[in-house]
Amino acid sequence: MNKLLKKRKLAENIIEYVFEAKDIVRNAKAGQFVILRVDKDGERVPFTICDYNREKGELTLLVQTVGYSTARLAQLEVGDYVHDLVGPLGNATDLSHADRILLVGGGIGAAVIYPQSKQLKKLNKKVDVILGARDKSLLMYEDEFSKYSDNLYIMTDNGSKGEKGFVTDKLKQLIDSGQKYDVVFAVGPLVMMKAVSNVTKQYGIRTIVSMNSIMVDGTGMCGGCRVTIGGETKYACVDGPEFDGHEVDFDEAISRASFYKEHEKEQFCKIKG
Repeated sequence: MNKLLKKRKLAENIIEYVFEAKDIVRNAKAGQFVILRVDKDGERVPFTICDYNREKGELTLLVQTVGYSTARLAQLEVGDYVHDLVGPLGNATDLSHADRILLVGGGIGAAVIYPQSKQLKKLNKKVDVILGARDKSLLMYEDEFSKYSDNLYIMTDNGSKGEKGFVTDKLKQLIDSGQKYDVVFAVGPLVMMKAVSNVTKQYGIRTIVSMNSIMVDGTGMCGGCRVTIGGETKYACVDGPEFDGHEVDFDEAISRASFYKEHEKEQFCKIKG
């Protein structure tokens, strides 16, 4: 069992959890994920590692409360325990080969690009970050990204903070202004990653996306996270979760991701009363 050490709300339905997880963080790397069960009868849910502290043995997860299991997790208080945490799992993201990197995060995707920004700055890489959200209330880790990036650009759909528009608007502006990037790493809603990949493909910029949002059991056994990459079937949990954005069949992934939405809404309503 793993103890909940800290808990704080960062945005609407988005909570940061810090767990005691010495065995996991000992070998954890940016880009990997863990499997969490709130109680012995709970489902196994994968969450990307947001941050970790090896010295303190602490693991940080950023979770959006959207369904039954995440609602159960949100009910826990500091000092409570989750039944188990397993990891680290998945392939770590290695962007160390690049000198100039652009990280693009949409909504909860900030949780995935944040450890990348920290790691890359420690390697003295040039890192720019674009953060996007519908509204300023949904932006996360602004201070942290300011610390671990050369330039931070904020985009909100309604213009409540930063510039009004989408992350792709800023992406095009940066490229057209002469900014050169060796690689773009984009994480967020599937439609956002598709849009980013479509833009970078026009400019011939290598692009990596994370398909962590479609993972289910995290072992490759259920097949729920299968995705077509360059015409071949892959599994996000064992082959990814990061893939070449220009090779991902996003239309197929978007269609599959909506399959259980109604069921999740029904279960979510039960726990919320």
